[in-house]
Order: sequence, then structure tokens, then C-alpha cells
Amino acid sequence: MADHHDDELVPEHTEGFKVGEKKTIEEYQQLDQNDESLRKWKESLGIGAGKDISDPRDPRKCIILSLGLEVEGRPDIIIDLKTPGAIDDLKNKPFTIKEGATFRMKAQFKVQHQILSGMKYVQVVKRMGVPNKMQEMIGSYSPNTEEKPFYEKKFEPETAPSGMIARGHYNAVSKFIDDDQQTHLKFEWSFDIKKDW
Repeated sequence: MADHHDDELVPEHTEGFKVGEKKTIEEYQQLDQNDESLRKWKESLGIGAGKDISDPRDPRKCIILSLGLEVEGRPDIIIDLKTPGAIDDLKNKPFTIKEGATFRMKAQFKVQHQILSGMKYVQVVKRMGVPNKMQEMIGSYSPNTEEKPFYEKKFEPETAPSGMIARGHYNAVSKFIDDDQQTHLKFEWSFDIKKDW
């Protein structure tokens, strides 16, 4: 993929925010059990809740399993990223969105080996060379367990542009990136805004 996308896909930073010190799952589990607020924080991350299902042969910290598009009254469009060639199809086979329709994206993902801290989804959509950047905070997660084998995040609803000028073909590039600036998935995709489905 072209390198110029990297500059556009830099996530926005909150002024004064500092990434915390990295700890292993074991270190988090050993933190003071008598601290009620710390115990609740660890529970919110799922630390110590069930058997870890991390694959020792797969070094990835976060695996994006699928991407989806929900539109009320229509079947969800789900792209299974475990399918060979699925990422290439996103760019080469645009999907259609009806002008003015409200839709929401969603992602299913698996976390393994260590805490995933502050993951964000960043996308830049271009039409006729004009970029439009969007960022969605996904959050921090502990490794998945047998009880919770994956996570799903539904993004904030969006409304497709409408009108004759808005109709047409759009190209986009997106990535999932965490507080450590590690990119977990980067891909190009496209869609068409049409008068009807």
C-alpha cells in the first residue's frame, strides 16, 4: 500500500494523556487485591476471568476477525477476514450504501498474550481527492478467554451523504492502531453512494 496513507492515518492524541507503564498479565494479577477500585478496574478489563486462549504459535496481540456494516431493516454485510483474499476484495469489490441511509460499522476481534491498550479505528475516505478523516475509540481489552472467545465493538451510527453531488464512488483506507502505535490491521476499501440499494 502507498506510504502517503500513513501520514493521513495518524490517530489524534488527547492533550496531556500519557500512555501508562506496560505490565504483563501476571503483573496485573499480582497487583494489590485489597484495593477495591483497582480490583474493579481489573474486572472491567477481564483480568483473571477464565482460561486464556492465546495461540502460542501466533505472535499477534490483536486479530481483527471480521468487519460488518449494519443498516436497519437490511441484512448485515459481514466480511470474514479469516477468509483468504477478503482484504483484497474490500478494495476491488465496492459495496453500495443508499444515500441518506443511517448505518453503523462493527468489528469482531480477538486479543491475545497481553493487554491491548487504547485501540482506535482511524479511516480516511476520499472522493475526487478530497479527504475526510474519522476516528473511533475502541478501548482497552485483556486477552480473550474460553468464556469470551472474542470481542465485538459497534461504532457510532453514521448517515451517508445524500443528493446528486454526493452520489458516486468513494475510496477509503483504514487501520486499527493502539496506544503503543502498533498497527493491527491496515486496509484499503471502497463503496458507492447510490440513489437506492
